[in-house]
Amino acid sequence: MANEQMKPVATLLLGLNFCMYVIVLGIGAWAMNRAIDYGFIIGQGLELPAHFSPIHFPMGNAATGFFVTFALIAGVVGAGSLISGLNHIRSWTSESLPSAASVAVIAWSLTLLAMGFACKEIELNVRNARLKTMEAFLIILSATQLFYIAVIYAAAASPRR
Repeated sequence: MANEQMKPVATLLLGLNFCMYVIVLGIGAWAMNRAIDYGFIIGQGLELPAHFSPIHFPMGNAATGFFVTFALIAGVVGAGSLISGLNHIRSWTSESLPSAASVAVIAWSLTLLAMGFACKEIELNVRNARLKTMEAFLIILSATQLFYIAVIYAAAASPRR
């Protein structure tokens, strides 16, 4: 790849995205743990409650279950994209670009899906501070992940001198 000037920018964005995905995973894990511990109580005969829903969360609103589930999936894929991203930055060749870009695009699309549920949760208006933090991180990640994809593609498309 010709443009070595984009390499520090890609490295910075990759590191920033990784840290933010880890924070999303931490908050999402807390929310999932809380939902498992306090979401519903199984009766004496091991029967589920009449209105049992596996995505009901005791905090937040009706969109919280979907939001947390897809945020966890996006967080795992986004954090996992660090592996192919580091490989691409280390070699910085056009041969390593497709794997880094494809995983980054998949992570970005899952982040957009989780961001959509975050927007729905914001619209429904009942949530706690941790969920608000995770919403903000996913909204920011949807932009920074797109910038990372644009930077690695721009470096590959730059003319050779």
